[in-house]
Amino acid sequence: MKAPHLLTQTTSRVLEPSDLDAALAILDREPVSNAFVKARVQIAGLDPWRLGGEMWGWYEGGVLTSLCYAGANLVPICATPRAVRAFADRARRAGRRCSSVVGPAEPTAALWRLLEPQWGPAREVRTHQPLMVTDRVSDVIAPDPRVRRVRKDELQTIMPACVAMFTEEVGVSPLAGDGGLLYQARVAELVGAGRSFARFDADGKVVFKAEIGAATDRACQIQGVWVAPEHRGRGIAAPGMAAVLRYALTDIAPVASLYVNDFNTPARRTYKRVGFQEVGAFMSVLF
Repeated sequence: MKAPHLLTQTTSRVLEPSDLDAALAILDREPVSNAFVKARVQIAGLDPWRLGGEMWGWYEGGVLTSLCYAGANLVPICATPRAVRAFADRARRAGRRCSSVVGPAEPTAALWRLLEPQWGPAREVRTHQPLMVTDRVSDVIAPDPRVRRVRKDELQTIMPACVAMFTEEVGVSPLAGDGGLLYQARVAELVGAGRSFARFDADGKVVFKAEIGAATDRACQIQGVWVAPEHRGRGIAAPGMAAVLRYALTDIAPVASLYVNDFNTPARRTYKRVGFQEVGAFMSVLF
């Protein structure tokens, strides 16, 4: 049973498994923005060991109003200004354990302003990453029929492309630190779940790839979009994305989303051609 004072206080605390329904209600307020965290919570609940981190809650007058996922990423969720300050205080006390701070741009920027004096400097800060959404298959770009689900026996074939994409996107190799064990396990998980897609050439090399990294009953998030360098500039990305989008909307969720670096003009143009529209922005702080 919760201590009585928690029912009336304005406070923050680590959520417990019994808080699951209340946490899911917060996550469902913004199903697209919160898809990454909700997908984890749907599978693992709120037990920190299964979830891979703690879920912090902010209470106003005893009512849960905001969340913050504190795992490999620090992610503010539906966070009000007062909640952001409380989450920053808790994060400072705990010390930095995450590799990034990421989330909707406004609360993430506010959170980083409070954390930067102790946690900075960051390796890179991406202040504006457009969040793009669509709920329909493109009627302009025909899906590439050669894009298909990656089979489990193709894991070692897709892995170098995944590593190359991650390194280009994040600026460090996912094989650093633990030798890539966690990253390879994540790629294998997506392949096993049927959420890894690729086009291969006649020699079995990856030409295009993308994954559906997070999936809930309300929305899914496409990530890891990559075209092999020698094939870039040939119009491969748009039909490839159209194919992945068709899989996403047909098999996974009613809405598909992604977020992209604002300086990546070719990618933004491609996603718009396929039918994605900008509806907001994320921000990422990389360590």
